[in-house]
Amino acid sequence: MKLIYVFDAYCGWSHGFSRTLREVASRHPELDVDVVSGGLFTGPRRVPIREFGYVQGANAKIAELTGAEFGEAYDRLIADGSFVMDSEAAARGVAALRQVAPAREVELATTLQRAFYVDGRSLSDPATYRKVAEEAGLDADAVIAAFEAPRAQEAAQADFRRAAALGVTGFPTLIAVDGDRVTPLAYGNATATEVEQRLSSLTAH
Repeated sequence: MKLIYVFDAYCGWSHGFSRTLREVASRHPELDVDVVSGGLFTGPRRVPIREFGYVQGANAKIAELTGAEFGEAYDRLIADGSFVMDSEAAARGVAALRQVAPAREVELATTLQRAFYVDGRSLSDPATYRKVAEEAGLDADAVIAAFEAPRAQEAAQADFRRAAALGVTGFPTLIAVDGDRVTPLAYGNATATEVEQRLSSLTAH
C-alpha cells in the first residue's frame, strides 16, 4: 500500500493540511507517499489574485481550523491584488524538487507552500526554488535546471492527468492505494488522528 497526496501549491486548504500530511508521513515511514500536483490555477484561471474575492475569508477559516500561518509578505500580495497564481509553474517546481530529492516529496511540497503563504514568494520564480533548495541542503543549481527543463512541463501535465484519472476534483485529497483498491483518507481538512483511524480500519480489513 502507498499514499497519494493530490494538492496544489497555490491552494490554501492544501497549505492548511501540511501539518497533517507531515504527521501522517512521519508516523508511517513504511508507506511511500506520492505527491501529485492537481492544477488549480491553469488556463483561464490564471488571472490576478484580486479576481478571487473569497481568498481572504477562506484563509481566515483555514487558519482558524488548522492553525496554518499566513505571513505578512503574503498578506501584502493579497492587498496589492495583481499577483497571478500559475499552478503549472508551481507543478514544474514540485516536479523539479521531486526529481532532485525523491525521498523528500512531503517535506519539500509543504516547504514550497510556506514559501508562498508565509514568505510571499512567487512559485514561478527560479529564485524561490534556489532558496528552498539551499535551505533543504539540496543542489540548488540542479533544482533550477530541472525547473527550467522541458521535462518539468511534461511532468506537470502528467501530474494533472494523474489527478484527473484518480477522480480527484478538489484539493487537498489524500488517498490510499493498495493494488487496485483506491480509498480516500481525507479531503479538504482532517487531523492526523482522523487519517490514522481511517488507515487503521483499512489495514484491519
